[in-house]
Amino acid sequence: MSSVASLADAVAAPEPGTLLAVVGPTASGKTELAIALARRFQGEILNVDSVQIYRHFDLGSGKPSIAERAQAPHHLLDFADPLDPLNAGAFAALAQEKIDEIRGRGRLPILCGGTYLWVKATLEGLIEVPPASPAIRQRHQDLVASEGAAALHAELARTDPAMATQIHPNNVVRTSRALEVFELTGERMSDLFARHQAAGPRHRCQLLGLRWPRELLAARIAARTDRWLQLGWRQEVLRLRGLGYGTSRPMGSVGYQQVQDAIEGRLPERGLAEAINQATRVFVRRQMTWLRDEPVRWLDGPG
Repeated sequence: MSSVASLADAVAAPEPGTLLAVVGPTASGKTELAIALARRFQGEILNVDSVQIYRHFDLGSGKPSIAERAQAPHHLLDFADPLDPLNAGAFAALAQEKIDEIRGRGRLPILCGGTYLWVKATLEGLIEVPPASPAIRQRHQDLVASEGAAALHAELARTDPAMATQIHPNNVVRTSRALEVFELTGERMSDLFARHQAAGPRHRCQLLGLRWPRELLAARIAARTDRWLQLGWRQEVLRLRGLGYGTSRPMGSVGYQQVQDAIEGRLPERGLAEAINQATRVFVRRQMTWLRDEPVRWLDGPG
């Protein structure tokens, strides 16, 4: 039976200037693999999880334990207040600073986390687009209300045919955003994407992930949920509510949302664990959709 350490031993040393990134579905064992890689390659770990960045959201976010953090240096954990919004672009700027610092020490930066949009933003940067326009978005919503989503998508097909082919006609949010960017800048979103891709990535990176059969990953999710509930997840949410974080962004994340629903009576306590497991499995499908076309080297989970 293989171990995560032996899996890490099978990974070749990255070429100079190349980062490692441990990605994949929640509960797959990313932290354990990242620590093993850090120990093997003299690395330091950069958290790329959009809940673990927040102070006080500890148990249900799967933050590395004190013992795990002692095995390898970790960065970008516990630094943001839960009421302070942090988008992918702002995070990528912080991550770049840490990458430079780690490289300056002659060590290997290792990204680790399940928020792949933030991984992409760190490795490739983001397209420069203007902030949202409430007036334009309202006009789009009015059009959808009066004539349907197809009418909005038809407008996009007229102004940016290439982008329209990439967005489902029922995806009003993405359609509206593409039209909004065109109206604000006079440039088609498809052209912005093309220029961004032509510029190339900021960093060369090898993507690694642990792969499990679906039923085994579901069992890992269920066991983790039970463990966190036994360790006091409900009490953590009650404490967070007492600190004024009941409506914060991370409270809406998978698991925290279900625990708060149970506390407020919208979900029966006896169904809490399964509700968390079901929401987590849906989240896993979204994560794997993000990674479907990415060049991840998948390592079979130990055993």
